[in-house]
Amino acid sequence: MEPISVFDAHCDTISRCWREYEGLDRNTGMISLEKTADFGRYCQFFALWTSDGYTGYPKGGDGVERAYHALLRCFKDQIARNQDKIVQCRTAAEAERAHSQGKAAAFLTVEGGELLGCDPARLDGAAAEGVAAVNLTWNHANALCGSNCEEQPRGLSPVGREFVRKMEDLHILVDVSHLSEAGFWDVAELARRPFIASHSNAKSVWDHTRNLTDEQINAIIKNQGVIGLNFYEGFVGGGRDLDAVRAHLDHILELGGGQNAALGGDWDGCDTIPDLPAIDSLPRFYEHLLRHGYRETVVQDLFYNNLMRVVR
Repeated sequence: MEPISVFDAHCDTISRCWREYEGLDRNTGMISLEKTADFGRYCQFFALWTSDGYTGYPKGGDGVERAYHALLRCFKDQIARNQDKIVQCRTAAEAERAHSQGKAAAFLTVEGGELLGCDPARLDGAAAEGVAAVNLTWNHANALCGSNCEEQPRGLSPVGREFVRKMEDLHILVDVSHLSEAGFWDVAELARRPFIASHSNAKSVWDHTRNLTDEQINAIIKNQGVIGLNFYEGFVGGGRDLDAVRAHLDHILELGGGQNAALGGDWDGCDTIPDLPAIDSLPRFYEHLLRHGYRETVVQDLFYNNLMRVVR
């Protein structure tokens, strides 16, 4: 089989590199440049994420802000150390330029608006640093919105609405994974540009608060956004194998999401299904889909093209 192209919408590898003092080039985690070296083209959304106890900074006060800047330095440092193999990008054109030079493309994202102080004014700085997407919340509710775990009935606050509008003005993708359902519908109402659910599955296939209802999937399709398939065992459900992941994909395709399904592995942020222990196992999922009768163009869209479309 020819080398596959991969564009994945979510990993926590930078947080892991920070915690474990490991490098992006070679490490004991799920993503490294060594593990992705055989891909034809490779793009990755690298999330900056922290929660109390994970990076050594206290929750509250200026602890989260200090953690954000430490994680940002870690990301920038890893890209600089490996500049012969990977380059930070924010657009499809920049990614394509990186590929033409034989390099991977790293897209910087922020998981949880609290890392930016839930402050719309901080988005200018984030854009200047090359942030391509922001999850409004992680599992904790914040000043922007409720989450899938906390304050689920709460939608976007006034500052949350301002935050979303400014993100779109700055061409930063709004990421609704982890968001409360009420917040999701507020984003859908406000959105003037495609938004994404970077690492979420189909609730009709496996009933979990982190997964999306059919109505939410349809809204993302209508918006021309993207849904990244999450490989975390708890969100995949069923047999927790390739067939179980395929069931989520099939459901999205049945709803008309052939141009909207992508990869969002949640690498280095969870226990993935045993069949996909690290990113270098993705070719077996590619082959699995072909063996089950998927057209190769559909698989290529899933693995690369659909996510590339929304960063243009």
